Amino acid sequence: MTASVSALFVQRGGVYWDRLDVDAWDEERDARNYAGDLPVVAHPPCSRWCRLAKFNQHLTGGRLEVGDDKGCFASALFNVRRCGGVLEHPAWSIAWAAHGLAAPPERGWHLDIDGGWCCEVSQAAYGHRARKLTWLYYFGRNPPEMMDWSRPEARGVVSGLRNNCGRPLADRVWKREASATKPAFAEVLLGLARNCGGPH
Repeated sequence: MTASVSALFVQRGGVYWDRLDVDAWDEERDARNYAGDLPVVAHPPCSRWCRLAKFNQHLTGGRLEVGDDKGCFASALFNVRRCGGVLEHPAWSIAWAAHGLAAPPERGWHLDIDGGWCCEVSQAAYGHRARKLTWLYYFGRNPPEMMDWSRPEARGVVSGLRNNCGRPLADRVWKREASATKPAFAEVLLGLARNCGGPH
């Protein structure tokens, strides 16, 4: 079996790793150097773009500067548009506005003026313990397939100390689990990329 999708900015040993149908690019391989022609699933780093990015910049005296991801998001967006595929980032990502993308509606795909599609999904619908609201940007000749738009109740919370939302420490979703992509969600993203029909 040969790879049919390239997964960019993924974790070594994660859900995309060691699959014959996926060409996986981690930090060591440096996905910014991707020059292939397979459709892509891109998970660029989000810590410099999340809703807490400005707070983290202030807290570190500017050391963690908002948007300073060494070009990872720009590279991921470029390759999704060049090859077709899908890019995933946390909901309310500052990168969206910084790169001229329209914020998606709460339910359904939204066609942007650049020909790409955006949507918001809850990864809880795909097996994550936290709500993990996520924005997707899709680009391809074929329109994107429908997603599970449901919002199941979260079974855990990312910042869940007892004094946060009244949840006990046992319900906390720690960093490694919080950032991991569940297999069911990975399959949906791979399916979007495989069925994109290439770029416009």
